[in-house]
Amino acid sequence: MEKRRVALFFGSFNPIHIGHLALANYIAEFTPVDEVRFVVSPQNPFKQNSDLLDDKIRLEMVAAAIADYAKFSVTDIEFSMPKPSYTCETLKLLSEQNPDTDFILVMGADNIETFGKWKNFQWILDHYALMVYPRPGYSTDHPAEWKNVTIIEAPIFEISSTLIRNALKEGKDVRYFLHHNVMKRIEEGNLYKG
Repeated sequence: MEKRRVALFFGSFNPIHIGHLALANYIAEFTPVDEVRFVVSPQNPFKQNSDLLDDKIRLEMVAAAIADYAKFSVTDIEFSMPKPSYTCETLKLLSEQNPDTDFILVMGADNIETFGKWKNFQWILDHYALMVYPRPGYSTDHPAEWKNVTIIEAPIFEISSTLIRNALKEGKDVRYFLHHNVMKRIEEGNLYKG
């Protein structure tokens, strides 16, 4: 039986926005994967980021944003893993729990530049495919010996969670930057107003 192909999209998703969703939608529809799984990263105990919402709230917002699309899923697998969480450890655990699945690691061009410094990066390359999407101001160049890397021509969205958080703090209406379920959750919880 052929293994399912699942693209893993890691992030803090603080909050998840239309740029994240459109990129994931592109991967789901225009690349040979069966599913895109959002991996919500927990608060790093070594990085104090007062802007980072509680893990559970960010997970709820991702779940609300993707609820009506069968090719998306979300996991909180890193919430219960030792901190700080390393991608190699998450990949290993996911593969152990899902032996019928081939996981593909999705990353932006900004990450491919520093990927050689990641913990066990060579092990990741040896066991997993990488799917790299363009980011403004970053090159997708990588060493020729990294054979398992695919560059995708996904549309570039110059929207960031930081831009959205700052806009919300300033009282701006950014409803079209966010899925309506996410905007509703932000309004109901009075989030990002501080």
